[in-house]
Amino acid sequence: MDRRDTLKRLLATGAAGAGLVHAPLQAAPCRSDSPSGTVALIELFTSEGCSSCPPADRWLSRVSAREPVRIAPLSLHVRYWDYIGWKDPFAQVAFGERQRWLTAAGGGRTVYTPGVYVDGREWRGWDDPVALERRLAELQRKPAGARIAIAVDGPPDAPVLRVDATLMPGAAARRPALFVALTRSGLQSAVSAGENRGETLRHDHVALRLDGPLAFDGQGRAVHSAPLAASGDAQARFGVTAFVQDLADAGMVQAWSMALPAGCVRARA
Repeated sequence: MDRRDTLKRLLATGAAGAGLVHAPLQAAPCRSDSPSGTVALIELFTSEGCSSCPPADRWLSRVSAREPVRIAPLSLHVRYWDYIGWKDPFAQVAFGERQRWLTAAGGGRTVYTPGVYVDGREWRGWDDPVALERRLAELQRKPAGARIAIAVDGPPDAPVLRVDATLMPGAAARRPALFVALTRSGLQSAVSAGENRGETLRHDHVALRLDGPLAFDGQGRAVHSAPLAASGDAQARFGVTAFVQDLADAGMVQAWSMALPAGCVRARA
């Protein structure tokens, strides 16, 4: 199976809702609501063709495991290094375009990997734990500009992922929009060419798709629904990262992340 087939298979299992089948619903694990403080969206722009990216991939896995409440993680694989010898099977053109938009919104001109963005802005000191802790604590004290609820609803034979975002009174965003990413963790690749030739790379929170921007209505609400289709991968670890962002300046309003647990959704063998 070539790398293009690999990507097609991943998207087939994830594109319409990560290729999942509903297990018996349990109210607690099937819904998750964002807290009152602001959660940090951490976006890692990475590539399997980049030799300096694996340490950043491992870093995102560590910090997201350590901070399940204060961080909403998202790994976005870009294609602009594919030409140097290895085509990243998880990369999408749209992710590179998002990185360019974020960079321009922050006054930058150059994109590179690994590129880490916290709360919509480039974060060059991502490997400094003291600076990151300071930033997370600062955001946690800031009242969130939106409330985000992630849930799985519907009958066992037709489960639906639902994300409901509501702007809080006084939210300052001029052009708020909802984004919803379907993610998968525990992925790995045996790289046979390019800068990481001979390495087995592992990734968590990899975006299989990113839906949005989705507009808010006149009542300050945005809703996203997507069916969860069948999958053949019983070991799949899927999740959702949702966030509200101001399209006027790329400022973050609120973010939230939820793993889709076995008690709520399970993959069908």
